[in-house]
Amino acid sequence: MSSTTANFRRVDGHLLIEQVPLTAIAARFGTPCYVYSRAQLVRNWQAYDSAFGARAHRIHYAVKANGNLALLQVLHQLGSGFDIVSGGELARTLAAGAVGADLVFSGVGKSRAELIAALQTGIGCINIESAAELDRLADVAKQLSCRAPVAFRVNPDVDPKTHPYISTGLEQNKFGVPISEASTLYRAAAALPQIEIKGIACHIGSQLTELAPIADTVHRIVDLALRLEAEGISLAHLDLGGGLGIRYQDENPPSFAAYVDTLCRIPERFEIHIEPGRSIVGDAGVLLTTVEYLKLTATRHFAICDAAMTELIRPALYEAWHDVEPLAPAGGAAVLASYDLVGPVCESADFLAHGRQLALQSGSQLALMNAGAYGFAMASNYNARPRPPEVLVDGENAHEIRARETWAGLMVGERMLG
Repeated sequence: MSSTTANFRRVDGHLLIEQVPLTAIAARFGTPCYVYSRAQLVRNWQAYDSAFGARAHRIHYAVKANGNLALLQVLHQLGSGFDIVSGGELARTLAAGAVGADLVFSGVGKSRAELIAALQTGIGCINIESAAELDRLADVAKQLSCRAPVAFRVNPDVDPKTHPYISTGLEQNKFGVPISEASTLYRAAAALPQIEIKGIACHIGSQLTELAPIADTVHRIVDLALRLEAEGISLAHLDLGGGLGIRYQDENPPSFAAYVDTLCRIPERFEIHIEPGRSIVGDAGVLLTTVEYLKLTATRHFAICDAAMTELIRPALYEAWHDVEPLAPAGGAAVLASYDLVGPVCESADFLAHGRQLALQSGSQLALMNAGAYGFAMASNYNARPRPPEVLVDGENAHEIRARETWAGLMVGERMLG
């Protein structure tokens, strides 16, 4: 198994998550179904934390990767902070036990209502992404008679060498403020009594697999910090975002230790903040699916599954690759062939994998590996499909941490005309 971890292994041909066979999860909760390993989630977060050693740092898990309350609760109990990008994620992290000081609020389009809610919680830092946002935030802080803690999200114009849809640090991206304009904006912020400057933030992209772009970003952000200090602008932290990749197929991303070592080139007087998401939860989760039909044509072999782009949109959206693993040994009627795994959604883009060599029959159960990040978080109800359950495995125990949606539940809140 090319993409499994220590917490996903085979025993007598059966795929287990920690101590639980995934066939038992499928039998109990049905498919499609997301399943996560608590041990892998904890291991990943602690690997970051221990890599920093005694160096002052703060880990803010990127909630957008997967915001299930139970996962947030586990991370909060480890000591994690959270990177949020919406009022909904603010509410989720607070519900999971976090307090405002644990949070950093990123995102290009924060509404007035979201800024008010963030300041009322005592937010740790708001990462400003435009001059217009600075004006709005100063006005909101004045209304609330408080000071807003801020960092500007600076766009360092570094090519992260990743998929263009998940690149966020180039000049043409919508995120952040150009590094060439940062000094002017910091001077403007320093002149506002409602604003308290805390640091500098940046984030160049997701699924980074090379250290060179990260080192380049560190160099540019430190250079900016030193120039700001020379102007008398005090900074407590430098936030280098997240983005470290995981192994989906044949990628070879840096180790957590190598990544952190690169960040620690930052002068020690600055606390280092990071915002990892995918690298904490990505390889902790799988999506289970069942083959409904085999459709063998003269040119293609299709395995039509009960999971679809509504459960896992990454293949359709990014042409992302997920390893496919059978949950159990193939049955006697299984047909070995190269299959395209597709779902029942009425879109030609609805596929999970292309050209996978598998022995399948109707009823075969499969796991889409490394689906913990941007899997359920991007799920939808297109074609009126209920979203799947989420299950957290802890040793020998499987906990349903989100129930499967129902057909009736999808219509709650809708009203017909009288």
